[in-house]
Amino acid sequence: MHDSRSFSHTFPASLLREYDIRGIVGETLGSADAFAIGRSFGAIVSHADGFRVAVGRDGRLSSPDLSTALIEGLIASGMAVTDIGVGPTPMLYFCATVDEMDGAVMVTGSHNPANYNGFKMMLGRKPFFGRQIQDLGRLAAEGTLPETSPGSVTKKDIKGLYVERLLQDWRGGDRALEIVWDPGNGSAGEVLARLVKGLPGNHTVLNAEIDGRFPAHHPDPTVPRNLEQLIAAVRTRNADIGIAFDGDADRIGLVDDTGEVLFGDQFLILLARDVLATYKGAPIIADVKASQVLFDEIKRAGGKPLMWKTGHSLIKAKMAETGAPLAGEMSGHIFFADHWYGFDDALYTAVRILNALIASGRPLSVFRRALPTVVNTPELRFDCPEDRKFAVVAEVAERLRADGAQVSETDGVRVTTNEGWWLLRASNTQAVLVARAEAKSDAALQTLKAAVAAQLAASGLAPDFSGSNASH
Repeated sequence: MHDSRSFSHTFPASLLREYDIRGIVGETLGSADAFAIGRSFGAIVSHADGFRVAVGRDGRLSSPDLSTALIEGLIASGMAVTDIGVGPTPMLYFCATVDEMDGAVMVTGSHNPANYNGFKMMLGRKPFFGRQIQDLGRLAAEGTLPETSPGSVTKKDIKGLYVERLLQDWRGGDRALEIVWDPGNGSAGEVLARLVKGLPGNHTVLNAEIDGRFPAHHPDPTVPRNLEQLIAAVRTRNADIGIAFDGDADRIGLVDDTGEVLFGDQFLILLARDVLATYKGAPIIADVKASQVLFDEIKRAGGKPLMWKTGHSLIKAKMAETGAPLAGEMSGHIFFADHWYGFDDALYTAVRILNALIASGRPLSVFRRALPTVVNTPELRFDCPEDRKFAVVAEVAERLRADGAQVSETDGVRVTTNEGWWLLRASNTQAVLVARAEAKSDAALQTLKAAVAAQLAASGLAPDFSGSNASH
């Protein structure tokens, strides 16, 4: 047990991130940190005249201990805690939304290695991020939290209600698709088992057991090598589609019927067309790393493409501001406000993708091949000192403006030229700069990469672009 009477706690600086709280268990994150997060977050909820907080956890080996300490901290701050146990992050968001909680905390390391863990948070029905996380750190360090009567904890199994709600939006009738799923030994396992029982078709689930060691592969579906097992199973079974989740099932990856990977900005086109059939002229949001093809196709489908900052919390906030029915990121976070609640949910997205696939009446590979062909780099990451990364982007932006370039400064700099576009932004979570470029030909891509390299060199950096071409 933790003594909250003389409570004061200083977190490692690296723990408090832009979008969440995340660290290496036993090095930068332990039970004392978890208790402090609960104690401080509870005080913040209380200050907002709330007291009901939902808590969930993923299947990592460290999650039970961290969850216990977190709940102790919340109870010490007077919170009435609802513990929903192990499950996907969006199930916690669902609980917080439908039960109208005053706050929610998910213990999860998301797609990070097995020795990592962390916390994703909501205050009311909104994401808790950025300055709010830094304020929580200061509050814990000051040690001036008010004394309060202890709260309580009750356990609640919400899996059945959550799956029932997922199935409400099935529109595929009794169409029997052949589907391969890969939750990657992540926290979606039990919920997914219930979901597939409620869907028609033939379902194969790989790596279904929740296992925080992730024995099959790393639980990040945006990395092609993590999809190799899924690709092989799709081809062996002649399946219609392969669907993968990250460790806490708020991000999705797709493989088509030929075993080819679809990226986030590709399958968002499929979803956007489906949504825009109902919401004519609606804004559809995507992050600055997305292909120009996506923005062009949203416009062609009658929507208003809106480019926004990378980060699931930032996208959610922009959706609420604009009333957009759909948003997505290259990383596989997909957000539905159409029939859903505006948060990123890979399981719900899977249902909507299957609906759209069936409604299209054609294989997913036909959709993919019909998209305009471009050549692009993967996400390129360059080490840059923490105290220089934002300054470098500002220097690049200033030079580009002086040159009269066509620049968007929504999140870093995204430069559009006759050859295509390139992006440079500072990571919010690491001491790196992130770059990406896209063009209609290999030669044009080389021109764009040379432009990025020249700008970085002008700011004293020497990037390595070797092996950075990819078709898309």
